[in-house]
Amino acid sequence: MSTLNITVAGENVNVEAGSKAADLFAEKSDIVVARINGTLVDLSTELAAGDTVEPVSVHDQEGLEVLRHSVAHVMAQAVQEYRKDAKLGIGPYITDGFYFDFDVEEPFTPEDLKKIEKSMVKIIKSGQTFQRRVVTHDEACAEMADEPYKLELLELAQGPGSGADAAEGASVEVGAGEITIYDNVNRKGETVWKDLCRGPHVPSTKILANGYALMRTGGAYWRGSEKNPMLQRIYGTAWPSKEELVAYKDRIAEAERRDHRRLGEELDLFSFPKTIGPGLPVFHPKGGIILREMENYVRERHIAEGFQYVKTPHISKEDLFYTSGHLPYYSDGMFPPMEDEGQAYRLKAMNCPMHNEIFRSRGRSYRELPLRLFEFGTVYRDEKSGVLQGLTRVRMITQDDSHSYVTKEQAPDEVRHLLKFMLSLLEDFGMTDFYLELSTRDTEGDKKDKFIGTDEQWEEATAVLEQVAAETGLELVADPGGAAFYGPKISVQAKDAIGRTWQMSTVQYDFNQPARFGLEYQASDGSRQEPVMIHSAKFGSLERFFGVLTEHYAGMFPAWLAPVQVVGVPVAEAFNDYMGEVAAKLAAEGVRVEVDYGTDRFPKKIRTASKEKVPFILIAGGEDAENGAVSFRFRDGSQENGVPVDEAVARIVEHIKSRNNEDPSIIKYL
Repeated sequence: MSTLNITVAGENVNVEAGSKAADLFAEKSDIVVARINGTLVDLSTELAAGDTVEPVSVHDQEGLEVLRHSVAHVMAQAVQEYRKDAKLGIGPYITDGFYFDFDVEEPFTPEDLKKIEKSMVKIIKSGQTFQRRVVTHDEACAEMADEPYKLELLELAQGPGSGADAAEGASVEVGAGEITIYDNVNRKGETVWKDLCRGPHVPSTKILANGYALMRTGGAYWRGSEKNPMLQRIYGTAWPSKEELVAYKDRIAEAERRDHRRLGEELDLFSFPKTIGPGLPVFHPKGGIILREMENYVRERHIAEGFQYVKTPHISKEDLFYTSGHLPYYSDGMFPPMEDEGQAYRLKAMNCPMHNEIFRSRGRSYRELPLRLFEFGTVYRDEKSGVLQGLTRVRMITQDDSHSYVTKEQAPDEVRHLLKFMLSLLEDFGMTDFYLELSTRDTEGDKKDKFIGTDEQWEEATAVLEQVAAETGLELVADPGGAAFYGPKISVQAKDAIGRTWQMSTVQYDFNQPARFGLEYQASDGSRQEPVMIHSAKFGSLERFFGVLTEHYAGMFPAWLAPVQVVGVPVAEAFNDYMGEVAAKLAAEGVRVEVDYGTDRFPKKIRTASKEKVPFILIAGGEDAENGAVSFRFRDGSQENGVPVDEAVARIVEHIKSRNNEDPSIIKYL
């Protein structure tokens, strides 16, 4: 029998003709797919001479995504067995799991999910295989004749583009250049279910084991448009083992405990009144204190870093956004125009065009560069209601937005300066675990047309960001296609207290807007030159950062940020005046202090103060009053008695002024 020479994991190997990728890794049960010549494929793929083959484990990110997408297929099969009326939408893998959309007559209930999970157990134990078939467009339409949403995707794939961008998750269905259907085949060789899908999939359902669970349901408009039917979405999660599933559920439970939406209500920080509209938060007095502290801090930092504060309007003639390129390239993210005497105006979705107008309001010299402009600019994004999520995804976004205008030679140092600024700011707020992501443009096909500028400009700008990012020594992760239309960007991905990653600060290199606005400065030789524009947002947005901080600290904000820093609790009414005198001394030092003069019993007052997550609880009883002292009670339940009042005041003031992010406790003072 003839043999083929291939490369497996970097080594030359001879295999029999007709061998499949699965034959190479038969003894490794964790290998679920393979990468052949750079493309992820099923293990059933037949090998060819010269192939380069890499195994992909279920523990690798790509292998985990394949596992999750395979579980999504099993779930969809179970749904259609249980609900005969169900029509299939799209079912991609997502972070930590998967979902699948269905058109059904009645919404799914929690009881339905239990029954669907039981059906999934039977399907998985039956050992069905996932088998890929290449079909023509007409064949696919014939096989999907009873699935209207699949037919729509097939038609979109025949039009401009590949159809992969027709809807969120559509790339798992169409867009690979050829149309494929995956059959779920039982042990008798019979196809028991099938779906339009690009794949790949795990070889057998048995690999899916019992590390999966259906989590919840929700509504989702078909293709994300409110003009389309509302489908029912089932969310699930899947992991390589039961143990990892249990660990994930524990993390979810902790995340729910920290959910900023729940804490925002419990701590009276903010709300989303229905009369105002979705994605438009209002901050209550206590939330306003936290915002004020955030703003004061970042304003001081910007001024110290050489930025000049500016202010721009919330709306503008829409021509401004044609000049900047946002309307041609970002119109979907902007609210519709408003008309006034024949002139169209737009709510601004970004601040940079207005900063450009400040730059070109008069002649500029090279001596002014870098020119750094900064504002708290509130912008408005037309986010779809289905993607709004508390403060972390809103329609009103207040950015600590800055734009640096520099010479091309100054650009690397300015990016370096901004990156150092961003990282130090996050550290000052207690977020110290992060990596960097470098977002670049798509370089092929129609997607490339979504980005403006020449190849040379993109290469030069990307090289600057990549070099500066590498100098930090932090992990640098590639994000192909994630750039803004006008230039590449670095984003700081910060991990919170329970290990979740959030995109925070960004810095972007822009060689397009200066040209579009005709920005110039007079160089040292008297010539007129075009500056480079560097965008940067340190918090990203105040709303999002507020939400992330709330979850990072589980509502137990550092004392310098806490809305109420000290609560005084007299042991009995007889000590109200004494505690009031202590509070007055703290207030004189600028401490945000309250005294509980209510009629509740002392233990209940302590519980109330603890629920409000106040950093310092001061207690005063008879012995304290006699000795001119107070007792400390900390968030961890520890207590320190008999601290002289002046020492207690000094200790609290020092802790707050130092912007110490650690929780005060007795351990730190012994």
